[in-house]
Amino acid sequence: MGVPKTMGKKERHVLIIGGGVVGLCAANYALQAGMRVTLWEREPEGGDNCSLGNAGMVVPSHFIPLAAPGMIAKGLRWMFDPQSPFFIRPRLSPALMRWAWLFYRHANARHVEQCRQLLLDLNMQSRALFAGLAEKNDFALQQRGLLMLCRTQQGLDEEAEVAEMAHKIGGRAEILDARATAAKDPAITMDVTGSVWFPDDCHLNPAMFSRVLRRLVRDAGGEIHHGTVLEKLEVKNGRVQAAYERGNRHEVDQLLVAGGSWSAEILRDLGMNLPLQAGKGYSLSMESPPQLPGLCSIFCEAKIAVTPMEGCLRFAGTMEVGGLSLAIDPQRVKGIIKSVQPYFPAFAEQDFAAIRPWAGLRPVSPDGMPYVGWAPHQENVLIATGHAMMGLSLAPVTGKIIADLAAGRNCGFELARMQPSRF
Repeated sequence: MGVPKTMGKKERHVLIIGGGVVGLCAANYALQAGMRVTLWEREPEGGDNCSLGNAGMVVPSHFIPLAAPGMIAKGLRWMFDPQSPFFIRPRLSPALMRWAWLFYRHANARHVEQCRQLLLDLNMQSRALFAGLAEKNDFALQQRGLLMLCRTQQGLDEEAEVAEMAHKIGGRAEILDARATAAKDPAITMDVTGSVWFPDDCHLNPAMFSRVLRRLVRDAGGEIHHGTVLEKLEVKNGRVQAAYERGNRHEVDQLLVAGGSWSAEILRDLGMNLPLQAGKGYSLSMESPPQLPGLCSIFCEAKIAVTPMEGCLRFAGTMEVGGLSLAIDPQRVKGIIKSVQPYFPAFAEQDFAAIRPWAGLRPVSPDGMPYVGWAPHQENVLIATGHAMMGLSLAPVTGKIIADLAAGRNCGFELARMQPSRF
């Protein structure tokens, strides 16, 4: 899709649907590019969208897309475990069946090889943008790396293969035995066989980052409207002419759909059937942990992310594909809690007794690659969604790409594998 028709000297107005970190980053960079920005967010200010309760990780280590070899077998095995890291809730849904078929078709080594360099480059550019934002804004960015903690030799061998792949594409990774792992983060007692350290990974406080972004957008003249739900879009001659909320009509120059897991519903009004499923994740934030690690980590076999945040410790995990419900499944939460003590023996299940679990919905594409680019049938509509577990990590670079596209500039990335029209 090409760049929209030139609008002459009129200041270009971008309406953004979605106030998570992706939408906020796009608003920030669009304002820097000289555009006028209005952002609509369905949640009230301070609401609990998926940008707030996540693991807060910036992950150049995550260059392997979700659709990868072995995921089908793991998924089938985990389907029968109510506490497993991955679960697809069966239901009669043509959209889910199409998504699952596309996932199956892309879960292969060739797909990984085609996507890994792009994912690494995107994450590294995003990391640089985070670092630039942190120079003048405090959101507790910690550039200390990440430990992939492995309890078994099989787990360590598998992560060592990932480390080798990272080296081939220009990433950095170091394989550590148990003693070297303990020395890397002496503040926490670990029961592991070893780990892989990814020095370029970072962690931050996602709620603080969201507050910083809202302030930056407003300080630059952008408008943010919370509790605002898109009712319908008015389309004429291949362009979105207006958007409606509460019966009010708002003219549109350019539209960005960054509505997370609700993006597919929004795009149906434009005649687009975007393959997208909501992947529910859970987190538990412990305010007074028995021990506080200095580094973020991931329990390799259990697929649980662990992040220190301003004296608290957050445990996050699971991928439950089951529609747009935010209902808490106690078994999924129990699975996270049971996974902690085997890796961190100083913790006990009763340490989590008073913690209220949080749940959020990640937008998941069937090939594990985000949707970033122009809508296929409307010349003034951009899309940014489908980032799955990398929504926070890729938010700055996604926002920068969107602003570049809206301004008619070269974004510096080949976008074919992220095009919303690729399916």
